[in-house]
Parts: sequence; structure tokens; C-alpha cells
Amino acid sequence: MNWNTKDRLVLIGDSITENGRLEDAEGIGQGYVRLIHDYLLTRHPSLALNIHNKGIGGDRITDLDNRWEEDVLKQQPDWLSISIGINDVWRQLDRPWIDQVYPDTFLEVYEKLLIRTKEHTKARLILMEPTLIHEDASSEGNILLQPYVEAVQRLAEKYETVLIPTHQAFQNYLKADTKTPLTTDGVHMNTKGDMLMASTWLEHAYQ
Repeated sequence: MNWNTKDRLVLIGDSITENGRLEDAEGIGQGYVRLIHDYLLTRHPSLALNIHNKGIGGDRITDLDNRWEEDVLKQQPDWLSISIGINDVWRQLDRPWIDQVYPDTFLEVYEKLLIRTKEHTKARLILMEPTLIHEDASSEGNILLQPYVEAVQRLAEKYETVLIPTHQAFQNYLKADTKTPLTTDGVHMNTKGDMLMASTWLEHAYQ
């Protein structure tokens, strides 16, 4: 990928992206964004990249829509990385009584955000597949998640963005049956899960 000196990278998403950024003096947090940040700044210091974490816990695609102007368009990023979709499914499981974001709405709102970004910024887009819901490939959450993963894949192809195959990376790990978990609760990453997300991102967005 063609990165330039002082490029501004914004990573937006939910709690998996946020991961402690609000308590961090640098605003980067302790998750996969931290690993990406530290790798890029130490391995390629001359680039002097400006990296910003815009993750907020609990967000669904509709929440990103509500803050897109402030957290993306006003930032004028050179690169925008989006990781969203887990809560759009998880809310169907843990809060079935609230208004839900089903796959058609997810696709529609996500596409609208990409169009707005292309119209109002020069950002190159990086779309991350949603990871997993419980560390069992056949779980109800992962079955429900599949059309959201496919929506991200379709949008990446349609708009010729970088696609980070994080869902596939996690599925491949589960198939290896190592018995070593990647999450603390089936959704939020432990250090190994963050490493898998970051390494997959770097492999496809930076190499």
C-alpha cells in the first residue's frame, strides 16, 4: 500500500476498537489499535503517521452514522479503517426487545457512510470483517453474523476498498482447535485476539 509521510489514519468502531482509549493519555487504548499504532511508529518512524482511535463501546452501524460528521468527515483522514457489526448482532441476542439492525439496514447504512466519505474526503478505505460471537464457529451468534460479514465483503468489492479478512482469520484459528482463547467473553479480545486482529490488518492494509 502507498502510505505517505504524516498520513492521518482514523480507526473507527465499537468497544473492540475503543479498548481503553478514553483512559489512555495518547487516546490509542490497549487493543488492536495499540498494536497497529506501535508497529507503524516503531518500524516506520520516518512516516510520522497520525493515528486516531475513534472506537466507542456498544456502537452499531447506526451509531456510527450519528457521529460520522464529527469523528470521520471533520477529521479528513487519509486512511479510514472501519470495524463494526458485532453489536448489530449481539443486541439481537442480549437485548431482543430493542430496535434491531438487521442485515439489510446494516448494508444500507454502511454503504451510505462509504458514499459520504468518498464525497467529502480523500480517504482510502479499509473495511474489517466483524470477528466472531463466541469461540464456536457453529454458535447462534456466528450464524447470525454471517450476512453482516458478507455485507462488508460486498461493499469492499463494490467500492474497491482494502478488505481485512478478520472473520476468516478467526474462523481459521477456531478450526485449529488450540484450546487457547482469543476473547475474554466470546466477543471482547484478550491480548491474543488483539494480536490476530492487528497482524491481519497489517498483512492486508500495510504490506
